[in-house]
Parts: sequence; C-alpha cells; structure tokens
Amino acid sequence: MEEDYIHINCDLGEGGDNDEQLMPLISACNIACGGHAGTLETMTTTVNLALENGVEIGAHPSYPDKENFGRGTMDISAEDLETSLVAQILSLKQIVEAAGGKLSHVKPHGALYNDAAKDKNIAEIVINSVLKFDEVLPLFTPQNSVLFELAKGKIPVKTEAFGDRNYEENYQLVSRQKKEALITEKEAVFRHLLSMFREGKISCMTGRKISCEADTFCLHSDTPNALEILQYLHIKFREKNIRILNT
Repeated sequence: MEEDYIHINCDLGEGGDNDEQLMPLISACNIACGGHAGTLETMTTTVNLALENGVEIGAHPSYPDKENFGRGTMDISAEDLETSLVAQILSLKQIVEAAGGKLSHVKPHGALYNDAAKDKNIAEIVINSVLKFDEVLPLFTPQNSVLFELAKGKIPVKTEAFGDRNYEENYQLVSRQKKEALITEKEAVFRHLLSMFREGKISCMTGRKISCEADTFCLHSDTPNALEILQYLHIKFREKNIRILNT
C-alpha cells in the first residue's frame, strides 16, 4: 500500500517551552513575528531551529496586541493594521533570508485569522499586506471563508483545518470562551485528524459531519500536552501508513 503524507503545521516562537521538541515532529511552523508575541531574538532562534530540522517557515502576523495575545478583535484603522502586518512579515522574512532560508507562507493569528475568515474588509487588508511583497507568499486560509474566496486568483492559497479544535457547522471554530473549544485528548485529536484527512469529513460539536478539503492541518503549541499529542500522532499515523511530511 502506497504511503500517504499529511502536512502538519504548528504555531511556534510564542514563548512556549516545547519549541525545540516540537519542531522535528512537524511539516511547517508559523512563527510569531511581533504582533501577539515574538521578538527579534525569538524569531532568530525559531528560524534557526526550523532550518536545522528542514521545516517550512511561515510568518504568523497578528493584530498588534501582545496584551491579549492577539485573541481579541482590535479597533484599529485599515492603514495602521496593514502597516503593522507588512512590518511583521518583513521582519521575519529578513531574518529567514539572512539565515540562508526562504519564507514559505503567511498564516494570520488568532482573532485576525477568525475575523479575516468572515469580514471582507479585514480579509482585504490581509491580502493587500501579502501583496506588498515582490514575491507573493502563499496564504493559509480556512476553507469556505471570505479570506479564501477573496484571495483566490490573487495569492496562492492553502486551505487549513485544525486538529485540536472543535468546529461549528458553519466552519467557524468553536469559541475559545467555551470549554469545548479545544480537543486535548490525544486519541480524540487522532480520530479528528484521521476523519478529516482520510474521509474528508469534519465532525462538528452537534454531531453533524461537514466536508473537509484541507491542504494542511494545524496543532497549537500552547495546548498543554501538544508534545504528547504529536508523538502519539506519529505512532498512530504510521499504523495507518501515513507519514507526517518532512519527518
């Protein structure tokens, strides 16, 4: 039986303790670049770690809101938000290229990601920020989202689904304010991912299944047992003849 490859991405450089252990287990990292977290020092460290492990490097820009970790919608002008996003992406891009690497994609963080998925104005700001660069960077987007629809034809897009988050029937992630938002049991994360990857189905909180068309799957590094989950996934995927890309 031919081996399948699944692409797993993870948000890193956010101040967590497990980046060094998580990096060899993933396909791509999304590095915080100063909006919700991250400094020049942490960006440099995380970039070098990614290059050592052959992991794709993406920019993870956010509302400029470290106080709330970028997880709340911010009252900011379109011009100021675009200026901030361009500066965040550029800062990481320069660090990656100085280290001999290449930036592979952009993935918005937190509230910016969620807002761009449903708000045309925010989505256009994100797209315009990426288009400021000579080399157009692929954008990670949720499927069936405003951001995905507006980006098509302008920017290469890779659709994303979340292995450790529960879904509503409208493809929105369950709010982090609800206790059911996160999936933390490693067995449940595996079942969730396997259903999305092999069956093309997302199991929603209601029990209904909706279609899944994802190029990449995210696991959050700040989930308390993220390392345990990823180690377990490697074992269980191998049993199903699936390999996590780049590992």
